Amino acid sequence: MSETLRSEISPTFTFSQSSLQDYFDCPRRFQLRYLEQLAWPAVEAEPVLENERRQREGQLFHRLVQQHLLGLPVEKLTRLASTPDLARWWENYLRHDFHQAYGLDGYAQFIELSLAAPIEGFRLLAKYDLVAIKPGETAYIFDWKTYHKRPRDEWMAARMQTRVYRALLAHAGAQLTGGTPIPPERIEMIYWFADFPSEPVRLPYNSVQLKRDWDALSAMVREASHHAVFPKTDDEKKCAYCPYRSYCNRGEKAGSLEVQDVETELAGIEINFEQIGEIEF
Repeated sequence: MSETLRSEISPTFTFSQSSLQDYFDCPRRFQLRYLEQLAWPAVEAEPVLENERRQREGQLFHRLVQQHLLGLPVEKLTRLASTPDLARWWENYLRHDFHQAYGLDGYAQFIELSLAAPIEGFRLLAKYDLVAIKPGETAYIFDWKTYHKRPRDEWMAARMQTRVYRALLAHAGAQLTGGTPIPPERIEMIYWFADFPSEPVRLPYNSVQLKRDWDALSAMVREASHHAVFPKTDDEKKCAYCPYRSYCNRGEKAGSLEVQDVETELAGIEINFEQIGEIEF
């Protein structure tokens, strides 16, 4: 199989938590997915239908919450929660009154918000489930997860999503507040798990973490943009859930959902780049 692959990143390339996580996990996967845009047929996990069902239901749950936050009637939305998992998640969500739990009265709520900022000559983008902001109060980042296993707090804290979302809100959040920057000490990210509604991961922020994260993200972007060769990961356990494993001669059989630590991150959410709030380059 030919190894003649693209190694140059277009100046218009947009980095995201997903692409940076792929690069962190395996530079070759980043290359195949984002530079080659290779559609490789290998499934991510076995059994296939169960994996597809979980991902589809996760996307539907996100859409239900979005529509509820936009003001659609609960009764109409409830009829759409038509599977056992969806019905359970939806009931847990409705029982968990976010306004009361986090004191969100008077907060401006930004639903399905997209923010972008320049980084090392490129653009870094994030799409948030919900950002809630009130002057002088905590700026909350909420993210809904439909994992069937509750991950460790440390694992979530180390994910690129956590590092990108908090750092980007600190760098680009002023456009949501009339030009006033959001101090990192006022930012908190909350992962809410639909199957574990009373066990959220709460991750406050500070200026030391912001500098650490932005320096690390900048270094990754610089490294990725100057790569001549994108090596495969040395940790072949990660290959079991990668759709490119057969392309890379790292096995043909997909990993099992039963032994997977957490579900594969949702992918393929459409982003309208024309409506993305962005700070000036």
